[in-house]
Amino acid sequence: QEFLQVDTTNILVICGGAFAGLEKIIADRLQKRSIGFGAHVADPDKRRVGELLQKAEPEDLLKFGLIPEFVGRLPVIATLEDLDISALVKILREPKNALVKQYAKLFDLEDVALTFTDDALEAIAQKAIERKTGARGLRSIVEGLLLDTMFDLPTEPDIAEVVVDREVVEGRKEPVRVLKGKEEAA
Repeated sequence: QEFLQVDTTNILVICGGAFAGLEKIIADRLQKRSIGFGAHVADPDKRRVGELLQKAEPEDLLKFGLIPEFVGRLPVIATLEDLDISALVKILREPKNALVKQYAKLFDLEDVALTFTDDALEAIAQKAIERKTGARGLRSIVEGLLLDTMFDLPTEPDIAEVVVDREVVEGRKEPVRVLKGKEEAA
C-alpha cells in the first residue's frame, strides 16, 4: 500500500456537533462559582442553551467524555446561536434547494401547485424550535404534513393546487385541495 504524506501546515480542522447535555455540565461548573453573600446566582434553567455554550471550557469537554488528546488539539471553541423563527423560515424559503421549492417541484410533476402561507412556514419553524431539532428537523415536519397528500395525488387528477396553512401545521385540518376550475373561487 502506498504511503501518502500530507502537509498539514495550512489545514484548518473544524469539529462540529450538537453536544447535547454539554450545557448541563457548563451550568454545574458555573453554579459552583456562585458562592458567598455577594455572589450573583443565576438560575441555570433561565439561561438559554446558547448562552451557556458560549462559556464552554476544555474541562467541560473532558467531563462530556472527549479524550484529553483530542481536546488538546482543539485550541479554539466557538459556539453558534440557536436559530430563531425568521432564520428557519428563510431556510425553508430562500436557498436554491429550499424545502418549499423541492416540494413544489414534486407537486409540479403531478401538475399541482403547492402553496405554503406565511403563517404556515412560521408554524413549521416554531415546531422545529419546540422539538429542538433546528433546521435538521424541517424536512421531517414538512414530510409529515404532505405525505398523505403526495400519496393521493396520482389518483386525483382534478386537483389544481394544495394549500398548507397554520391550521394544517397545527394538525387541525388536512391540506386544502383546490380542484381544477375552482381556483378562481378559492
